Amino acid sequence: MADRAERIVIENCAVATVDAEDTEYASGHVVVADHRIESVGAGPAPGGLDGVVRRVDGTGHLATPGLVNTHHHFYQWITRGLAQDCNLFNWLVTLYPVWARIDEQMVHAAAQGSLAMMARGGVTTAMDHHYVFPQGAGDLLGAEIRAARDMGVRFTAARGSMDRGESDGGLPPDFAVESTEDALRATEEAVDRHHDASFGSMLHIAVAPCSPFSVTTELLREAAVLARRKGVRLHTHGSETVEEEKFCHELFGKGPTDYLDSTGWLGEDVWMAHCVHMNDSDIAAFARTGTGVAHCPSSNARLAAGIARVPDMLASGVPVGLGVDGTASNESGELHTELRNALLVNRLGEHREKALNVRQALRLGTRGGARVLGRTAEIGSLEAGKLADLVLWKLDGLGHSSIADPVAALVLGAAAPVTLSLVNGRPVVEDGRLVTADEDAIARSTRDEARRLARIADGAR
Repeated sequence: MADRAERIVIENCAVATVDAEDTEYASGHVVVADHRIESVGAGPAPGGLDGVVRRVDGTGHLATPGLVNTHHHFYQWITRGLAQDCNLFNWLVTLYPVWARIDEQMVHAAAQGSLAMMARGGVTTAMDHHYVFPQGAGDLLGAEIRAARDMGVRFTAARGSMDRGESDGGLPPDFAVESTEDALRATEEAVDRHHDASFGSMLHIAVAPCSPFSVTTELLREAAVLARRKGVRLHTHGSETVEEEKFCHELFGKGPTDYLDSTGWLGEDVWMAHCVHMNDSDIAAFARTGTGVAHCPSSNARLAAGIARVPDMLASGVPVGLGVDGTASNESGELHTELRNALLVNRLGEHREKALNVRQALRLGTRGGARVLGRTAEIGSLEAGKLADLVLWKLDGLGHSSIADPVAALVLGAAAPVTLSLVNGRPVVEDGRLVTADEDAIARSTRDEARRLARIADGAR
């Protein structure tokens, strides 16, 4: 780093680096120089630093890497609270006709709401899987990209698609799907227009057909070819419910993992959402190929999908990160609560109290997510040379002060306030409030767009 660098110095805080050795400091420092972490260590920051533009006293706080979200559907922010007592398939059948009425203005507002809630709760890298593209709706992917850019968060936009409507045995109504050719063409255009593969990139594009029950085999196969030709990652839903397992056996003669494998959808450049109903063979295939998993415990519980075998996946070497999932099945829209829920839900499984510990939960939400998104060289841990995406959590208040272990306080305690969140070395949250957007204005716009969508959907029935 040149001496001309602008430096932010954070001192006197507990530090959980989430590096390969899980290094922690009871009282330590982090020095940020421009967009990167310059040093992390015990005690005060080194003396004699030039260009210090800000010093932060982190007494009573824990510094961690920024949280990394690996699965979401931003547009669902304006359909929260609906279909409250449905399983996945019934929930989809209920909501697809509503979602098919979205437009660019709605998606932009929904993306702002989703991003604001995550950022305020410590997410520094967001991800969205958008797969509903009604004709004439405008530039929906662009609306999300603008919202993420303005919020100042790092973003992976997964350009989704559906080409199997009801008349072809799929779940979505026919008017909510694209043709195979249109989906592939639009996906390639999105990669060419938006994907930035450089170190420190604020925007990645992934290729992301929706799910085995909403896309054709041709689209899956050609999408995999497209992604590998362009050098981008692949994302879809997999093994979410028992109904999906039955659907795949009836339609394809095999389970979801074997079917996706037959279409080229296992590999180190692939990650799948949910993966709840995985047998030993499925887990072994993911481990052998390096295929990643986005674990979404709250959504899985909301839709009664089941408990993913996360402890077995981790023991086998499967890359696992955490996901909020769409806010129509996880109305909180927050990722930091998923640290706690991942630990608690997995302890209801066969491994019981040995399923996950607090540090494994934190790793899922940081380094694990970075691995799933293919960005471990850049983010996911507090190490010199990595990008300055970090969060300072306040743990000396009523909800946390009596918990001696700061990582346990963060994971097991109430949702911790964020005193400071940096993305690329720039503040996004200060003292629990966004500094890059007007939260109250976003709340008003998302309410208005939710009501407008409801009126349009009601009128179309």
